[in-house]
Amino acid sequence: MPKSARTEFTSALNQICAERGISPQAVIATIKTALIAAYKKDFGLTEEDEDISYEAELDEIVGSAKIFELDKKGKKKDITPPGFGRIAAQTAKQVILQQIREAEKDAIITEYQDKIGALVNGMVLRFDGQFIICDIGRGQGLMPPEEQGGGEHYHLNQRLTLYIKDIQETIKGKQIIISRADPQLVIELFKREVPEVNSGAVEIKLIAREAGSRSKVAVASSQAGVDPVGSCVGQKGVRVQAVINELGGEKIDIIEYSDDVEKFIISSLQPADNLKVKLDEKKKTAVVTAPEDQLSLAIGRDGQNVRLAAKLTGYKLNLNPPKAKKAKKAKPKDDKSTKKSSKKTETPA
Repeated sequence: MPKSARTEFTSALNQICAERGISPQAVIATIKTALIAAYKKDFGLTEEDEDISYEAELDEIVGSAKIFELDKKGKKKDITPPGFGRIAAQTAKQVILQQIREAEKDAIITEYQDKIGALVNGMVLRFDGQFIICDIGRGQGLMPPEEQGGGEHYHLNQRLTLYIKDIQETIKGKQIIISRADPQLVIELFKREVPEVNSGAVEIKLIAREAGSRSKVAVASSQAGVDPVGSCVGQKGVRVQAVINELGGEKIDIIEYSDDVEKFIISSLQPADNLKVKLDEKKKTAVVTAPEDQLSLAIGRDGQNVRLAAKLTGYKLNLNPPKAKKAKKAKPKDDKSTKKSSKKTETPA
């Protein structure tokens, strides 16, 4: 047999596997399954005989195939029909390609399984109803409506930084779930932009987020002499601004974490200041008194500032203005004319 005939099949097989990143063994197993299916289809074998099973053999060097019939005792009989190579190739082609695509998809899913919790650069490919499909490299990521940033407007070919959240089983098989709404996206962006966060010198202790609008991030230092807030803000705000830009302009408040709950609550309500806090630790509530000129800042637009502060601290926060001082009541003068006048304006019952 010519050398080219001996090596053509092997070369083609190795090329397919190299291009798609799958193992040759997986493709060989798929081809064998397809050959049996092709034989059954060609000979109208729709029902399995309990006493007979079929087996395919594939010469991995030249690609020639044989079909064997196995009885209940395991006795093997060559039943390869004349011209089966041509019939099998024609019938099995689409099945093989489909199986290869599935094997390729499984390989990609396995690769991205190790990337859950990481950032990836992506590009919007298409829209499937409310779902967005993004190109994320070797694979495609699915962004459900609940994982989309509030207020963000997406368009085709738009480039985004995405958070790989999970791999989920759907009616279309396993899907890589990507997110723009998960709070962890903000944390990973700070790890990327702030060396102290990436090294662990600064720790992001807590985060409260309303995606696309505003986040509050509580940070603490694990090393003496390291300013956690200053590290995250950066010189002239360059570091936090890089994160803000990646989030499409989402506002970010960076707060120093404290084990002192009162102090932490006061910090969480920034930019308001001069606040006083009265805690009820059992009920996890706090009454916060704010000066008149700071009350609206503490509450925030549509209550967002106090809402995020409550989420960040884990306390229900009740904001009150300072109590007005009671003025002393002047004693009324005994004026007979006044009494007479008032009597005259009474409405009879």
